[in-house]
Amino acid sequence: MLPAHREQILPLHLILAYLSYFAGMWQQLKVDIVAGKVKALARGITLLENDAPGVEDFFAGLTINDVPVIGITGPPGAGKSTLTDALTAVLVARGKKVAILCVDPSSPFNMGALLGDRIRMSSWYNHSGVYIRSLATRGSLGGVNARMIEICSLVKAAGYDYIIIETVGVGQSEVDIAGIADVTMVAMVPEAGDEVQTMKAGLMEIADIFVVNKADRPGADMFVKNLRLMLAPAFNRTEKELPVLKTVATTGEGIDALAEAIDTHLAGNYNNDHALWLLTEKAWQLISKKRMRNVEKADLYTALSRAQKPLNIYDFIKNY
Repeated sequence: MLPAHREQILPLHLILAYLSYFAGMWQQLKVDIVAGKVKALARGITLLENDAPGVEDFFAGLTINDVPVIGITGPPGAGKSTLTDALTAVLVARGKKVAILCVDPSSPFNMGALLGDRIRMSSWYNHSGVYIRSLATRGSLGGVNARMIEICSLVKAAGYDYIIIETVGVGQSEVDIAGIADVTMVAMVPEAGDEVQTMKAGLMEIADIFVVNKADRPGADMFVKNLRLMLAPAFNRTEKELPVLKTVATTGEGIDALAEAIDTHLAGNYNNDHALWLLTEKAWQLISKKRMRNVEKADLYTALSRAQKPLNIYDFIKNY
């Protein structure tokens, strides 16, 4: 009987064959993704989410196109999926190819997710100019998938004109989308709260465009007025007046004006400080993931289950 540590060593020829297989697979995948093959893009995202061998080398040699990323975030029930659907219709009517990345919350226990956002986008299932991918947060607490930065890079290489990211229904502090998107829309509804709620930091500070959706409901005009009063230039980071738009996504009302506001923001390319902040945030997230790679949640779970109770979590982390 071989020692336990030797039983896990594979023969050299199998290791070489294994590495050769993945090297060839990634090379072919790169060719197919750049050629715009949807199945290759879907497979690439799956391999990326599962951290397949060779993924880092694949991305290091990937040519990434300059494609604008539109982030749509906001609380549950704000109509983010319907807004995404309506905005996609406007962009497709312009002859643009659109990739939609929809994020659904994962169970904290079994990591499963409903992935139901596409139910509201059924008109694009078979459209050649639209790619829809549902993603789970996989435990990420920022409102997006933990590998969203890399997934966007993969989609950018596939030749789409716009990428729309729809986050999960978020609260006041899930703001990771601001480090990924080139323009961030915060969707709200007239019932979102009073002036005090509007003033709270976090979600309200990341917006480039505010969208008051379902504006046909009572109280919409008053909510928009309060929101504009609270968004004085001294409050927001750009020291500019931020757009506050009213929409009714189910009928398409206000969506053309929303698309124009997005184009205006992208054309202005925001300010240099904002662009640098976004780049810093992207780099920070990638470095954090790389340095945490040797920490497995399953192992952490096992270690915690065996730890002496009552548990001092700080001592545990210090000695882990």
